[in-house]
Amino acid sequence: MTQTFDSPADMVAALRPEEPVYCLRPHELRATAERYVSAFPGTVMYAVKCNDDRRVLRALHEGGVRHFDTASIAEVKAINDQFSDPHCHFMHPIKSRRAIAEAYYDYGVRTFALDHEDELAKLVEVTEGGDDLTLVVRLEAPRNQAVCDLSGKFGTTVEDAADLLKAARKPGRRLGLTFHVGSQCLAPSAYLRAMELAGRARDLAGIDLDVLDVGGGFPVPYVGTEPPPFESFVAAIEEGKALIGLSARTAFFCEPGRALVAGGCSMVVKVELRRGESLYLNDGMYGSLSDMKFDGIDFPMRVIRPDGPVSDRLTGFHLFGPTCDSTDSMPGPYWLPEDIREGDWIEIGQMGAYTNVLRSRFNGFHARSFTFVKDPAFLPTREMLPNKPRRRVAA
Repeated sequence: MTQTFDSPADMVAALRPEEPVYCLRPHELRATAERYVSAFPGTVMYAVKCNDDRRVLRALHEGGVRHFDTASIAEVKAINDQFSDPHCHFMHPIKSRRAIAEAYYDYGVRTFALDHEDELAKLVEVTEGGDDLTLVVRLEAPRNQAVCDLSGKFGTTVEDAADLLKAARKPGRRLGLTFHVGSQCLAPSAYLRAMELAGRARDLAGIDLDVLDVGGGFPVPYVGTEPPPFESFVAAIEEGKALIGLSARTAFFCEPGRALVAGGCSMVVKVELRRGESLYLNDGMYGSLSDMKFDGIDFPMRVIRPDGPVSDRLTGFHLFGPTCDSTDSMPGPYWLPEDIREGDWIEIGQMGAYTNVLRSRFNGFHARSFTFVKDPAFLPTREMLPNKPRRRVAA
C-alpha cells in the first residue's frame, strides 16, 4: 500500500529514505487532466510512454482521460488490464506483425499510425483487408521547433503522405494524418505550420480527413523557462483548423504526455558525498534523471534537512549519479544551498515525465519507492536561478 504524507519534507522526516522516492500528487494529475480535456477542441489521448505507472494512469482517468496513445502491445495490454472502457490508439508508425494481430484481434484496436507503404501493406495483410481500420499517416514535422527534436526517425513528406492516403483508401476505412512537433515545444506557431503541411497532403490526396491528430509536445515550465499556457497552443491549433478548412466531421486528437504528468510527481534523492562543488546522489542518468542531460530542461530543486535549517546563500554544483560509469553525470551549475552536505535530501520537481519509465538496474541501482503527498506541485519560481550556462565536467 502506498503511504501518504502531507509533503515530501514530512515523508523524509518520517522515513529517512536511503533510496530515491517518487512523490506522487494524484490531485495535481486529476486537475491537469481536467484542464486539458476541457480546453482541447477534440479528444485528448494520453501518451502512455511518458509514465505508465498504474497510479498515474488512474488519476488521469479520474480526470477525464479515456483515450490512450499506445506505442507497443505491452502498453495496449496495460491499459486494457486496468480500465473497463479503454480506447487504445496504436500510434507507433512501425509495428511487428504479431503486435498488430494482438492489438486488432485480442484488444479491438482499430486506429494505427504508419509512414511507409510497406507498413500499410503489413496492416492490411494482418487484419485481412482491414475494412474497419482507421489509418493515420504520420507527416514529418518541421525541425528545430522543440527542446527535444523528434524528427528524423519517423514521418514522411507531404507528397508521400498523399500517396499513402490514396493507397489506403477503401470503403469502410477511415483515413487521417498526424505529426509530432517535438517534445517540450515552446512555439504555438509550430502546430500551425505542421497543420498547413497536413492541409497540403490532404489536398494532394483529394480526400476529406476522418482524423487529424496534432500529436504531443506541449511544454511545461522548468527553471528559466516560462512557456505559453496550453490555451495559447489551442488558439494556434484552432487557427490552423480554420486555415486549412478542416471539415466539421473530422475527428480531432492530441497526444500530451509530459504536459499531463510532469507536475504530478517530484523526486527525493539523497546526497551521498560532497566533493567541493560536486554532489554525488543516489540516483542519476541511468535512473530517473536522464532528462537532466537535455539543455533547456532544468528542474526546480530544494534541500530537505529535517534536523535543521539550510543556508539562504546558493552555490552552483555539478551532480553525479550512483553508478561507476563516469558518464553518469548532470553537469551544472545547479544552484543549491552553499552548506549542502552528505545526508541531506534534495527534492526535484516536475519529475512525473520520463523518469520511472526510463530507469534501469545498471550497477544494481533501481529507484522503486513511491509515496503520495498532498501538497501542491513543486514548480519553478522566478526567483530560482536558471542552470545556464552549463559548464561541462571532465569525466
